[in-house]
Amino acid sequence: MHTVGQYEWARFITGLGLAGELGAGITLVSELMPKERRGIATSLVAGIGLSGAVFAYFIKVWCVGASGEGWRTCYYIGGGLGILLLLLRVGVLESGMYKNMAGTAVSRGNFFMLFTSGERFKKYLTAILIALPNWYVIGVLISFSNDFAADMKVKGAIDPGKAIMVAYVTVAVGDVLIGFISQWLKSRKKALWLFHIITVIGVVAFFNLQGSTSTALYWVCLVLGLGTGFWAMFVTMAAEQFGTNIRATVATTVPNMARGSLAVVVAPLFKALVPSLGHFRAGWVTGLIVFVIAFVALAIAPETFGKDLNYIEPQ
Repeated sequence: MHTVGQYEWARFITGLGLAGELGAGITLVSELMPKERRGIATSLVAGIGLSGAVFAYFIKVWCVGASGEGWRTCYYIGGGLGILLLLLRVGVLESGMYKNMAGTAVSRGNFFMLFTSGERFKKYLTAILIALPNWYVIGVLISFSNDFAADMKVKGAIDPGKAIMVAYVTVAVGDVLIGFISQWLKSRKKALWLFHIITVIGVVAFFNLQGSTSTALYWVCLVLGLGTGFWAMFVTMAAEQFGTNIRATVATTVPNMARGSLAVVVAPLFKALVPSLGHFRAGWVTGLIVFVIAFVALAIAPETFGKDLNYIEPQ
């Protein structure tokens, strides 16, 4: 690989391949596991997977170092692990619910079915909007943490890469923890409300770091990471709202739509406000809008804990 264009194509193809990983995995685990335990299983899947972002930071530090050389080694390690994962998937079982549709006239994976029913579309849209705070925190507060730190006169240099790594430590912890909390509360929504509240506390703490130290900011990143560690639960809840014929379609597209909201909605709104308000005020105005939308979506979303998934979505 010798040009920027080649690198861009490689990243595009890699992203395309990874885009459906989480949703497909959570759908499969949800359909294979007993309904009483599926929340814990899907949380373990996502929590362990997201810990890769933490290890990636240390691999980068180890391979690249201060010299900036050795970046190709990072890609060799990532590619090798990807091939190993592919080999491990050979023995993965197929979902019995999905196999039972074989040979029938049921339309499978029809994305447009989500728009042929008002009720289905509402559930799909609310499932996406619930996750807006996740990408606001990661894509705005933490990614631009050095700019916010400058506005708030935080003492010491801030490395956004390190801030992301610190946050993802507790994102992974939160993604595992929320499964057990949901099981204890016997509710998906109550667990998500709890983690949204933790996120709000983290955001308030973030905007009260004026004159603090870089260490204090990294500690707040830990709180923000824990609060946004609901990725697995939000995808699981989305999957549980739809029939077997479009469940995987929902579970693979919802997280990507939520991720895309950063580029289409959240980041453009933030950047549009920065010139007139500065990073500090633009950040909290954007956050206020994001949380209001997410709270409304979560309030009207149906509870799905313990729901039987063995049904077909009507066409």
